[in-house]
Amino acid sequence: RNGRTVLVWVNQDKCAIAGVGATDYYVRGQSYPRTINDMVGEAILKACDDAGIGVKQIDGFAYYSGAQMGYGDKVDTASLMEMLGIEEVGFTAALTSGGGGAAGAVGLATAAIQNEDANYVVTVMALQQYRQRLGTVFGASAPSAENSFLQPSGLVGPGHLMSVLARRHMHLYGTRREAFAEVVISQRLNAMNRPQAMRKTELTLDEYFASPMLADPLCRLDFCLETDGAVAWITTSTERARDLKQKPVLIHAAAHGGSRNWGRAFAWMGMPDPDFGSSGHKPIGDRLWQLSGLQPSDIDVALIYDHFSAMVVMQLEDYGFCKKGEGGAFVESGALRYKGGSIPVNTHGGQLSEAYIIGATHTREAVEQLRGVAVNQVKDAEFALVTGGPASLPVSGCILRRDS
Repeated sequence: RNGRTVLVWVNQDKCAIAGVGATDYYVRGQSYPRTINDMVGEAILKACDDAGIGVKQIDGFAYYSGAQMGYGDKVDTASLMEMLGIEEVGFTAALTSGGGGAAGAVGLATAAIQNEDANYVVTVMALQQYRQRLGTVFGASAPSAENSFLQPSGLVGPGHLMSVLARRHMHLYGTRREAFAEVVISQRLNAMNRPQAMRKTELTLDEYFASPMLADPLCRLDFCLETDGAVAWITTSTERARDLKQKPVLIHAAAHGGSRNWGRAFAWMGMPDPDFGSSGHKPIGDRLWQLSGLQPSDIDVALIYDHFSAMVVMQLEDYGFCKKGEGGAFVESGALRYKGGSIPVNTHGGQLSEAYIIGATHTREAVEQLRGVAVNQVKDAEFALVTGGPASLPVSGCILRRDS
């Protein structure tokens, strides 16, 4: 294609997301007295209704994060079958890692469908933080070989660990906090007209710099929201999806994995440069462009995992939207803006301003964009990039496509 050698994914466009459902989003802890299964069930039922299928037609489950819902709850396929009245399943599996598998779950569902193990596969993620805040999860963990290094250092949560990677990127490439601010401010603008968004007040640069420092160089506004809720989506074959209620969103390419140098990600300080000042996504980006036959300039909207603003900058480099070390200047140029930018990023406000459900909101937004019904609709959007992580391996990415 265009003089480039292309290794086309064998499953390209053969499966599609047919339905998406979500609960309301809640400030951390305020979903109580709802239970995690209550929210999971609501999201799945809404996804089935969106697709126009009955819940008993679900015959597969493709989870990520090891089927953990945050760090305090876990869903069990047998229990969900009992709760929802599903008689039989032919597939149930989960990618490991945390949010690193968020985008790769569509590839897992595709594998099940293409292998004819299942016809309708559901992926669901839910979060309820009334028992344990994700922001301090490492400090609350039992001692281990890894945690005994982290805990005495005061690195009690993902944000503390990510701050070290962010500082390394600044040291190596001259990245400025203004770049992180631009990620936060641009996504806040995108959230302002979204009814379900948690943060909808316009944010200025002065307000960003006045935000309390939580883990230098990351301030409170660089940290994602702490929210509760659930999101689910239904994957099936493209042929079946075209006979259903909604316009299908095709799964054009998906990849998960990563390099040993990235390893345990921000929970491991043994990475060499340039991996240390990165998101660990370069192998995934390289593979996605090979499998899809596309290049970054073909992407119309990017849903980039934004648990911390600095990692958006690093992912843009790893996926080739700019050169390594140039992410700061690229972001500061306004390239991410929904209006006037070259690659609109997190048009729903992302995990920094809309809600944090461990990456699932990004897939929901990608589906809405490619159906043409998004609140901040990118005109004529055909290809959407969705990323998961950065986290412990595997990290993941996928490219979704508008059906013709």
